Amino acid sequence: MVKTQVQLPEEDLAELRRTAAEEGVSVSELVRRGVKHVLASRRKPSREELWERASALAGKYHSGKPDIAQRHDDYLAEAILE
Repeated sequence: MVKTQVQLPEEDLAELRRTAAEEGVSVSELVRRGVKHVLASRRKPSREELWERASALAGKYHSGKPDIAQRHDDYLAEAILE
């Protein structure tokens, strides 16, 4: 790990300290979690990850309509107009 220095407003540091105490972790750990969260939210998923996500959803939901593959646009339009 690499040590770094960060400047925070006093009220943010006070809230971080309270949160760290409540969770039983260090302020540094909360900052690391925050950095990971920001970086993960900016990361673009790989094609493999997108495929895995889509595959996990396939067949998971049932519309009860036997012609959904052919008439999906019609059903979508009806839902929007409701």
